[in-house]
Amino acid sequence: MVTKLPVVQPLPPEEPAPVQSPLHFAASLAPRRVYIDTFGCQMNMHDSQRMVSLMASEGYVPTETPDDADLIILNSCSVREKAEQKVRTRAGQMKKVKRANPDVVLAIGGCVATQEGSKLLERIPHADIVFGPDHIGRLPEMVRSVQAEHGRFDETRLLGRKAGFDFPKLGDGPVEVSAFVSVMKGCDKFCTYCVVPYTRGREVSRAASEILDEVRVLAERGTKEVVLLGQTVNSYGNRPDDGQIPFAELLYRVAEIDGIERIRFTSPHPSSFSDAQIRAFSEIPKLCPHMHLPVQSGSTSILQAMRRDYTREEYLAIIHRLREVAPQVALTTDVIVGFPGETEADFLDTMSLMEEVRYQGAFSFAFSERTGTKAVEFPDPVPVPERFERLRILQARQDEITQEWLQSMVGERQTVLVEGPSKTDPTRSTGRNGQNRPVHVDGIYAPGTLLEVDVVEAYKHSLLARLA
Repeated sequence: MVTKLPVVQPLPPEEPAPVQSPLHFAASLAPRRVYIDTFGCQMNMHDSQRMVSLMASEGYVPTETPDDADLIILNSCSVREKAEQKVRTRAGQMKKVKRANPDVVLAIGGCVATQEGSKLLERIPHADIVFGPDHIGRLPEMVRSVQAEHGRFDETRLLGRKAGFDFPKLGDGPVEVSAFVSVMKGCDKFCTYCVVPYTRGREVSRAASEILDEVRVLAERGTKEVVLLGQTVNSYGNRPDDGQIPFAELLYRVAEIDGIERIRFTSPHPSSFSDAQIRAFSEIPKLCPHMHLPVQSGSTSILQAMRRDYTREEYLAIIHRLREVAPQVALTTDVIVGFPGETEADFLDTMSLMEEVRYQGAFSFAFSERTGTKAVEFPDPVPVPERFERLRILQARQDEITQEWLQSMVGERQTVLVEGPSKTDPTRSTGRNGQNRPVHVDGIYAPGTLLEVDVVEAYKHSLLARLA
């Protein structure tokens, strides 16, 4: 179909063409600005980076404040009640911004958007777009439509590969020393406390060729470390089709790419761990000695109620095998206390597991009822004050273990990947060691530099080092 363009009539000769003032001309060239607030997990962080990249192709640049933004994105999380409340509060605060600038577009993405859909537009009348993670690729189109038609959009359907879902392609953006790479999305585990299968959908693995091509492009841009991402990342390739390969093989293939110095992955599920994945820690020098392996509880009976598909003993067996092949591996985890039916004995089982494993860090939470999950219906709820008392006890002990571990590193020689200048000391650079701990180094070094350093002091969450 040929579209006929309107004829543009020239100005009459006696009327000089209007000349834009310098200020008007500068305003017409000024880039549009996008402000984004991210709540929740690393997958959301990665999604936000992709949104910024997509909008960069539309001429948007990031801004640090919503007050001068043309587009505001709230990337929400619904895994826990507190995170969900935060995004609702933040959305309410945007009403003032919209009042001052009615043309600003407010978009709410992430898992709360998927969970509530069009209801969110009803509850937040100043929102223009509600979109789920499966529709990130359509964000520029939706923003343009809102600006042109002043309509509202609800794009929150879950998509599988057969329903048209495609992983967002790598866009333009600044060079990242460490970059996330999505390898799969969704979850088939259906833990009884978790909304992820309902807000992110079922597992879909990405073709290995797409993943490897993206890593190559990142390496060419200057990225030194890639973090392979998925809700249950080591479930990647469990149903091989569309060019997928086993997850362990994917690790070896990524390691072959020139320019990539470090590889990490998160978050694996214990029930999907294979011997080949464990061996990779001893056979791939680029694979960092760090593993975030969620346990959730140290009690087998609670694990069964959670539908975690492993026992305490099976989880510990993975830890022991991993430490046999990689003694220096740093372990971190997720823990929930106060799950329905959790007795004092169950809680003590969790505490004893924390002592046995001696995690280097833990994301720990009091159980939070999530609408639509099986656990909401379970009997014997733990009183809320007791949940938080157990959380306090666990976190206090974990803080002690973390500090003991950091202190044990003083005097060690480590390799640090520099990420940039220190935020608190202009005479220092900041990076991460192989165990994923921040390390501050005396001196200024270019991002992406690998340094051999000697650790001289331990802080609460990080280390201080000097060039070896």
